[in-house]
Amino acid sequence: MKTVVVLNHDQMGHGDRPLGQKILATFLRKSLALGRLRAIVLYNSGVRLVTKDSPVLTELVQLHEAGVDIKPCGTCLETFGLTASVAVSKPSNMDEIVTELAAAEKVITL
Repeated sequence: MKTVVVLNHDQMGHGDRPLGQKILATFLRKSLALGRLRAIVLYNSGVRLVTKDSPVLTELVQLHEAGVDIKPCGTCLETFGLTASVAVSKPSNMDEIVTELAAAEKVITL
């Protein structure tokens, strides 16, 4: 099944930030083991997760190396001044993000 995960925030859920980042890392590790992800799209503050200071950089790199497309919004990266800090994949655009979402059989938004 073509599954796409949407990360529109730099943690999983709302509330305690360290907890949200910890459980997001666990989610991404478990997702890697399942092998069903086609892509992860990131926008708004979710783009912080693809930078060199990301608490889930290791997991995103592993997913990317396993063939999962990582699509961070280029406009969002520019807005937050993070374009030069991207450490996994490359900046994307809304056309590519919409294409990934349209091709998905399942979309999971965290």
